[in-house]
Amino acid sequence: MLRTLLKKQLSEIFRAYFVDQKKGAARNRGATIAFFVLFALLMVGVLGGIFTSMALNLLPLAEVGLGWMYFAVMGLIGLVLGLFGSVFNTYAGLYLAKDNDLLLSLPIPPRTVMNARLLGVYLMALLYSAVVTVPMAAVWLIRVDNSPAALLCGLLMILVVSLLTTVLSALLGYVVAKVSLRLKNKSFLTVLLALLFLAAYYFFYFKASSLLQSLLLNAETIGERVRGDALPLFLFGQAGTGDWSAMLPLLAVTLALSALVWWLLSRSFLRIVTATGKTERMIYREKAVKVHSPASALLRRELRHFFSNSGYMLNCGMGCVFQAAAGVALLWKGNVVAGALDRVFGGGGGTAAALLCGACCMISAIDVPAAPSLSLEGKSLGLLRALPVGDWELLRAKVRFQLAVSLPTALFCALCLDIALAPDLLTALFVLTTTAAFCLFCAAFAAVMGLVKANFTWTRELVPIKQGIAVLLAMLGGAVAGFLLLGGALLFTANGAALYLAAATVVLLALSLLLLRWLKLIGPERMARL
Repeated sequence: MLRTLLKKQLSEIFRAYFVDQKKGAARNRGATIAFFVLFALLMVGVLGGIFTSMALNLLPLAEVGLGWMYFAVMGLIGLVLGLFGSVFNTYAGLYLAKDNDLLLSLPIPPRTVMNARLLGVYLMALLYSAVVTVPMAAVWLIRVDNSPAALLCGLLMILVVSLLTTVLSALLGYVVAKVSLRLKNKSFLTVLLALLFLAAYYFFYFKASSLLQSLLLNAETIGERVRGDALPLFLFGQAGTGDWSAMLPLLAVTLALSALVWWLLSRSFLRIVTATGKTERMIYREKAVKVHSPASALLRRELRHFFSNSGYMLNCGMGCVFQAAAGVALLWKGNVVAGALDRVFGGGGGTAAALLCGACCMISAIDVPAAPSLSLEGKSLGLLRALPVGDWELLRAKVRFQLAVSLPTALFCALCLDIALAPDLLTALFVLTTTAAFCLFCAAFAAVMGLVKANFTWTRELVPIKQGIAVLLAMLGGAVAGFLLLGGALLFTANGAALYLAAATVVLLALSLLLLRWLKLIGPERMARL
């Protein structure tokens, strides 16, 4: 039974390799094999190659008697990577799986269910951490010490890191699960964690080279500080060098922690998986219900759907985050950026302001929530059209929905640009109007693409959001418009940025009106044929 449950657990993790999410049908054997081959190439070829190169760069530490630091650094990286790769699987697969009630209703001991899920977490932790720890051990064996004792210590380090990753994943997964049960809208937690992960990834990506150089240049100083202030980290690294006086205690502590986590889970697993979260007692108080107009009700409906779906927000609303970050960056370093642009392209007529306005507009082209919005209606489209509102009102709600998502942060970025660069009054005004007109154009174009390329055959909401042709075309259309805006800023700002931005505003508004007119006249006919 344990083997069957573990097989089920792994098939759920790699479900996308076995099932075509667009059609809801099983993939043929060739396609499944191809997906696993690509996954292996990514994990072994790409990530394995990156961390093999990192291990080779850290080998000079062994030459100066700091081999323990080599294992400490690589082991910690493996621990972090394994944690990121398995903690969300722990949250969704171990604690808050959707089939908890079904499995617990079967004649299967709860402990067997827990063991299968915990083994699934361990295998994912081993998979991701081994991308770092296997190159770590292999490089050490090939270049430093190839004795049987070194081989055994390398294998034990791989085991220790994977077990510690599982322990931390179980603990952090439990915290995430408890927090999510208390949240009314779990989508914001998912979005927040995803943004934190992206921020950490890009921070370490851009800082990795300088951090590695700093470590190699100050290895002895850092080593002495670690020995004095962080002795467990020193012993962790020393165990990898073949020091059995460090390896045996490390292995004993790791096994003890693993056994402790298993014991705690075995005692509380049933209570955890059957928890329903905090239930509040509601006291009814009579109050008047506010009546909304049809346009307002349709807009509120779109926004509720958007903010309740983390995948929707992350894939069609990330431009808002980038716009806010760009605005803050302009307030901080706007003068420096403008000075560099003026030196490269010339400062005649406020070229820097026009270029930065075009860049802000290009960022807003990432926001295309209106593109998959019609496809996401699915089978409920007929019910929606049965309401006492016309098809034009439904399509206009899609446009207003995207404007409500993208326009506030776009205008914030444009306002920060005006504050940072302090252009003349007309230029500052037309920076705002151009940004607003560009957002209107993108919203209308996304709504048109969503109608022309509507897809109602999806089995999961992420299919039209992440893989829909409407989303791709909407982003490409916004990107092309942004490139043209940037190119025009280079060619036509010699006589003043205000004149160019005014012309750009007029052109964008004219294009937006044409698209809106198409939606009003041709859109209902296309809706009737869906």
